Amino acid sequence: MRTILRSLVTGVLATGLVLVAHAQKPDRSGPPKAGPAPSFTMPRFEKFALSNGLQVVLLEKHQVPLVQVNLVVRAGTAMDPAGKSGLASMTAAMMMEGAGTLDALQLADAIDFLGAQIGASAGMHTSSVSMGAPVSKLDAALALQADVALHPVFAQNELDRKRKSRLTTLVQWRDEPRSLASVMFSRSVYGSAHPYGVPVTGDEASIRAMKVEDLRAFHTQYFQPSNAFLIVVGDVTVPQMKEKLENAFGAWRGTAGAAPALPPIVQLDKRTITIVDKPGAPQTEIRIGRVGAARTTEDYYALMVMNTILGGSFSSRLNQNLREEHGYTYGAGSSFGFRVLPGPFLAASGVQAAVTDSALLEFMKELKEINAQVPDAELERAKNYISLGFPAEFQTVGDLADKLEELVIYDLPADYYSQYVRRIQAVTAADVQRVAKRYIDPAKMSIVLVGDRAGIEAKIAALKLAPITNLSVEDVLGKAPVVEGMK
Repeated sequence: MRTILRSLVTGVLATGLVLVAHAQKPDRSGPPKAGPAPSFTMPRFEKFALSNGLQVVLLEKHQVPLVQVNLVVRAGTAMDPAGKSGLASMTAAMMMEGAGTLDALQLADAIDFLGAQIGASAGMHTSSVSMGAPVSKLDAALALQADVALHPVFAQNELDRKRKSRLTTLVQWRDEPRSLASVMFSRSVYGSAHPYGVPVTGDEASIRAMKVEDLRAFHTQYFQPSNAFLIVVGDVTVPQMKEKLENAFGAWRGTAGAAPALPPIVQLDKRTITIVDKPGAPQTEIRIGRVGAARTTEDYYALMVMNTILGGSFSSRLNQNLREEHGYTYGAGSSFGFRVLPGPFLAASGVQAAVTDSALLEFMKELKEINAQVPDAELERAKNYISLGFPAEFQTVGDLADKLEELVIYDLPADYYSQYVRRIQAVTAADVQRVAKRYIDPAKMSIVLVGDRAGIEAKIAALKLAPITNLSVEDVLGKAPVVEGMK
């Protein structure tokens, strides 16, 4: 009897599973449709000032007991004095090599002991000292962050060590086609007289000439409360943080010196080709581009959609063409480097040397065709790609701090991120075509190729795209520095 019942139950369950499986048979006739664009509301944040005028933006996020505090100074590598390129980035790097009463090792040990993270860095127009820590260690971590930001040691022996490290990097760049391509592309678009056109780490002459007094002068000129702001995100409250930040930064006094006026940016007026010779290189690094747009351009949303179609996603035209259809490369893409002043538009890839000319033709084909009106389905796919991925950019306290920092630097409205998806979804095919015609002109672009000249030059010349300028690695980077102790 028990055996009969077991057989009946098994049979009923099996029949049910078959019915359920039949009812839920997946539709594999095409990819699933994307859901509606998500609604995203930026969490509310507060603004206040410390007694010294230092501005603070604070967003409470209580899900985890962590806090992120970023001190941002409005000075970066674009403010490097003439002949002292690399000064801003060296100043930031040296701030982590001893602060207050602690030398470099003691500072690193103190940060590790708290389970915190503190770092200093320099961007093109800002420098920052960021700190992330458990709320339980916040007071001690804030004190260390304040020492790093306000009382860096700038020890001579640490500067000598950093100097040697950077000179070694310059030597290593000679064997790195990607680094060579980046240096040459920036120079070809902006020129060596503009801060956007030179390496942010400096050249051999500026690195060797850098003195401790230079770092202190840069720090004194720009690291002042009138030229800075704080971003705070985490499991804290405004009253709580007002007191803690006042204790850490309230006694900071001073007024920043004036920043130098930046040279005007001139758009390219013709197509150029530069080959940087790397004999025997199995690949060619391709960089194509021109001056793009500033971060605050009214065309920002249309540019984001246009670039997603052209080269800003895996399914973009450039990647589908060069990787999926032709197999020239592991990946190809494009981007806009949005900055205070118009940053670069760049299309790039590393391709097999033997197909450099063919790959270049496909690049030019896509750069030309993006000027035509895009199909509706492709437009919708690009807008959904941006919109559906947007909320993931706000997951951590660090993510939120970065977003708030962007709001302050570019003076964006408080509801900017809450309106972002709506603005992206409002982009039309006509908008995409308009910005493509305005910013993507394949007849007025710099083409930089870093590869084996003997193997690629004749084929590139046969394309008759533009006259070719041939350069050596030394033409781009200068003679290799002689670094003590380096073979």
